[in-house]
Amino acid sequence: MTSRERDAIPGQQLIGVIRKGTRVYQQLPASPDAFVWMRLYQENAWANGVPRGRDQPLWWTLRRPWRPLNYHAARAMFVRANKLLGSNWTLHDLRRTATFRMTQDPELSMAYVQHILGHKYQSTLQKYINPSTDEVIEAGLAHHARQERKRARPSPPPSAPAYNAESLGILFGGTLA
Repeated sequence: MTSRERDAIPGQQLIGVIRKGTRVYQQLPASPDAFVWMRLYQENAWANGVPRGRDQPLWWTLRRPWRPLNYHAARAMFVRANKLLGSNWTLHDLRRTATFRMTQDPELSMAYVQHILGHKYQSTLQKYINPSTDEVIEAGLAHHARQERKRARPSPPPSAPAYNAESLGILFGGTLA
């Protein structure tokens, strides 16, 4: 079983997938570009006679007879492309690249990355979060620069709390000038 056309929801930037290992259906976020490329693929496939409809598979093999594009067919596609290009890419290389990019985003929680990837343990992400020496140096220098800016321009002390003049008048018997 593969994702169906109805599982692509461009307005919400979601694509529903069925996990390879657990066979569980899950909606995942996707970039706007992913939907542009998916639509270009669909238009080309439909023009060549691939069946269309909400209950039809989202991805098809592009060789006849038309079959839903499953893991094994996608892997075979990579084997053919690698032979043609003289390369050695795998489907898992795409996953590793996406994982690396997500783990490099300081505003994306590791818990979210774990959920998107379907990992049982966050520790699985550990190999993707080892910074390079250049990244450590850059981050350290940026930290020192921020500290220096704070020393050069210290924050003003907080102002004293204001007292309500009417309350003071009641407390001290009369108005204060």
